[in-house]
Amino acid sequence: MPTQVVQAQSSTNAFTDFIRFWKDVAAIALPYWYPTKPGERAFSDVIRAWGMLLLLILLIIALVSANTFNSFIHRYLIDVIIQEKDYSKFTYTISFYAVGLVLITLLVGFSKWIRKQIAVDWYKWLNNKILNQYFNNRAYYKVNFKADIDNPDQRLSQEIEPITSNALSFSTTFLEKILEMTTFLIIVWSISQQVAVALLAYTIIGNLIAIYLNQELIKINQAELESKADYSYSLTHVRNHAESIAFFQGEKQELNIIERRFSNFIKNTKNKINWERSQDIFNRGYRAAIEFFTLLVLGPLFIRGEIDFGQIGQATTACYFFAGALEELIREFGTSGRFSSYVERLSEFSEALEAVTKQPENVSIIKTIENNHFAFENVTLQTPNYEQVIVEDLSLAVQPGEGLLIVGPSGRGKSSLLRAIAGLWNAGTGRLVRPSLEEVLFLPQRPYIILGTLREQLLYPNTNRQMSDAELKEVLQQVNLQNLLSRVDGFDTEVPWENILSLGEQQRLAFARLIVTHPSFTILDEATSALDLKNEGHLYQQLQETKTTFISVGHRESLFNYHQWVLELSQDSSWQLVTVQDYRTQKAQEIVTNSPEKAQITIDDSPKNESQIQQEIAAEIGTIEGLSHKEIQILTNYSLSTVRSKASKGQSITTKDGLTYYYNKDPKVLKWVRV
Repeated sequence: MPTQVVQAQSSTNAFTDFIRFWKDVAAIALPYWYPTKPGERAFSDVIRAWGMLLLLILLIIALVSANTFNSFIHRYLIDVIIQEKDYSKFTYTISFYAVGLVLITLLVGFSKWIRKQIAVDWYKWLNNKILNQYFNNRAYYKVNFKADIDNPDQRLSQEIEPITSNALSFSTTFLEKILEMTTFLIIVWSISQQVAVALLAYTIIGNLIAIYLNQELIKINQAELESKADYSYSLTHVRNHAESIAFFQGEKQELNIIERRFSNFIKNTKNKINWERSQDIFNRGYRAAIEFFTLLVLGPLFIRGEIDFGQIGQATTACYFFAGALEELIREFGTSGRFSSYVERLSEFSEALEAVTKQPENVSIIKTIENNHFAFENVTLQTPNYEQVIVEDLSLAVQPGEGLLIVGPSGRGKSSLLRAIAGLWNAGTGRLVRPSLEEVLFLPQRPYIILGTLREQLLYPNTNRQMSDAELKEVLQQVNLQNLLSRVDGFDTEVPWENILSLGEQQRLAFARLIVTHPSFTILDEATSALDLKNEGHLYQQLQETKTTFISVGHRESLFNYHQWVLELSQDSSWQLVTVQDYRTQKAQEIVTNSPEKAQITIDDSPKNESQIQQEIAAEIGTIEGLSHKEIQILTNYSLSTVRSKASKGQSITTKDGLTYYYNKDPKVLKWVRV
């Protein structure tokens, strides 16, 4: 009983896979050959494709006809040579035979050329179709969150072209070889019915074996494709993260990862080779058996005088062509296993792209309104899977020309708010008011460096903008990149900029784009994290001079100097919006209140200005947050002896996070305190 269940399931799965395969093929082929949606393909393109396909079919029919005709000429030529021994007939007949060979040669060349032309046109259309899906509604970004879609770059670059070329190759070979086998089977039937019946039986058996081998090869090809993609990606990963690997001295670990993936690829390749060996042995043995059986049957007939030598020659040739056609047809069945794998992976990829661009049903999303200002109206933002609330019931507006700084603990969703503004995340409730994204320039922590020239780097994303070299030089001067031109041949030089420019230079290059673009609204996500305070201040001052409205995410205390408002996100999804001045005062009071040593603050009735009050608060904080020489040494790039030397000389020190400390020599303090 269990055996019956397993067999039934296997049969059902095989049938289901077969139906699924042809549905995938239809999804790929029908829009090209029989478009049903308006605007899917131009009518002239469809007519041209069908015209080329019809021409290919006619060439194949002509090729098979020429081969058949030449087999009769060859039979007659043998009779003339062996039996009649007539030289005039020989020259006349062989001239026809030569013309037939030339015609066959031309037909083979043109049929393959037409087939490849059709495959290229189909590939071009299919590639553009998938690329449009990939870039539509930011599917290229969203599909990265689907764990079952691996290596989208390889699926695009290496797995689309084989679909069209293999489909045309299999279809034309199938048509050509079926016509050849049918024609030559008729010829053999006219000479020996016994041989013809044997050939027919061989055909049925051969195809059944080919189908079995093909099913196994489909699985093997699928595994080989995936392992090859994983190996290729591991090499790309090293190239993209070469500097980080070098810093960590991780060459040995990376090599182990690559070798492990390569070994898996080799294992699958060897498995495929073993199956192909069995298939090649079967193909050659099958063909040899046909030739042997033909001579075994026809030899005695010729000896008894029942057929002439020309007939045995024609029958042998026909059987030879029949066996060759059958062998090639079986080989194409094996190749179709790889074709099936490509079809399955492309269909899976296309369905995933379509799925991620569809808005989920029965879920709440943040409504986006395009207007000439920024505002959050009762916005509750959640992660795309709706499992975590990032911020709850957020309401604020950023006035034109103002700056908003978003702060909070790491991982609390500061960058997620920027994703919401960009429309990447919209899970939640409320309304988001923002300008059109064409009016917004985003400056991430690691700027996007395009594959292009220095001119295109500066003009991105509007690379069609016209600017003279003198204007671009002035922009580089404004962001302190004036020395960049001395390292390349000019603005039209294309080099691997991501490897040449440091992160700090890349961030300054991003600010250069800002100066070139003059956006009305700017979003900055840790956009100056790799810059020193002087460069940061210089760039933010230029940002303020452009009168742009900007929202920043950052941790540096120095950023408070360039913003009017602070949005603080808390661990419990709550938030507060205050002015920069109130936020500084609030944090200072929290530090004083939470200090283990309550400081005695003397109340001075004399009027003080705001600067004096802030200085007193800063001094109080500095005394409480005193650091030792060793702690300062850890926070800087200085040695311990240098830290002590600066303390004795009364010199200040700026730490890596942008904070400035001086050494308080009061015997009750004797610590580094923040200025």
